Amino acid sequence: MLVFVRRLLVCVAATTVAFGASSWQASALDETRPSCAGLEPGPARTVTRIIDGETAALDDGTELRLIGALAPRAIDAGTEPGTWPAEIAAKEELRALLLGKSVELAFGGERNDRYGRLLAQAHVREGDNRRWVQGHLLEQGLARAYILADNRACADALLAAERGAREARRGLWADAAYQVRPTGKPADLSRYRSTFQVVESRVVGVAQVRGMVYLNFDADWRRAFSVSLRRGDRALLGPHAGDPKALENKLVRVRGWIEQRHNPTNAPSIELSTAGLIEVLDEPSSATRPSGPGADRQVPDQPRGETKPPGLVETGR
Repeated sequence: MLVFVRRLLVCVAATTVAFGASSWQASALDETRPSCAGLEPGPARTVTRIIDGETAALDDGTELRLIGALAPRAIDAGTEPGTWPAEIAAKEELRALLLGKSVELAFGGERNDRYGRLLAQAHVREGDNRRWVQGHLLEQGLARAYILADNRACADALLAAERGAREARRGLWADAAYQVRPTGKPADLSRYRSTFQVVESRVVGVAQVRGMVYLNFDADWRRAFSVSLRRGDRALLGPHAGDPKALENKLVRVRGWIEQRHNPTNAPSIELSTAGLIEVLDEPSSATRPSGPGADRQVPDQPRGETKPPGLVETGR
């Protein structure tokens, strides 16, 4: 009798797990996602192997890199590859979502990286349902939005997909290793050299020197964190392209790879002409900017979650 009860409990548990997975899959595919329009349609391929949290092998022998959704890596926390929980979680989620299934690819810039991998937005289809893979990873807090200069499509949609996870501290956003960082202690930022970081603070000054535009976040700009871009890339500043100094006193969120300026202080910086995004947080986008009292409302200087989508200024490699 005892053996029978145990077997019955095992069967019930197995059925519950299977039903739960099936229900998750159906609901996940049916959910509405931010749109990513204006892409060039590509081929459909079957996923044969998951390489990491943003890369998959396809049935024609090529590899797909899910451009725009940066998966966690062990280097984010300075630990051993293959042991970082956030890295493992992203890979396992991608395996559950894509392995053995067909994906429809679409391109918004360069189609291949220097390693020959396809750089594409991907949608997985089951029956009449179609799901944006990058959007799913970002919404689950299993990746961070990023943009490269030669592949800048879908910036608004990528940030919109990430926003809910970041504000809810879901997934990697609950980990201190992925916190939105202030600029007040440049030495702290310098420790994250060559890693992707999200930084938030108010622009103190804007300078244009020797073909470069610099956004400085402290009066002592030689020692403080800064953001740079080539003057020829000023169009990447969106509504502020004609007058970059209009960004002074604006609260911004910048994301990209931390490097160090080539000067005696080795101050940390992000080069937006190489890769990255900048969001202006204390004004809406120019297309929807309100007028009248309160239109220029100020917000706190410390990192925080916004209550509505901020204005976006995108940059890339």
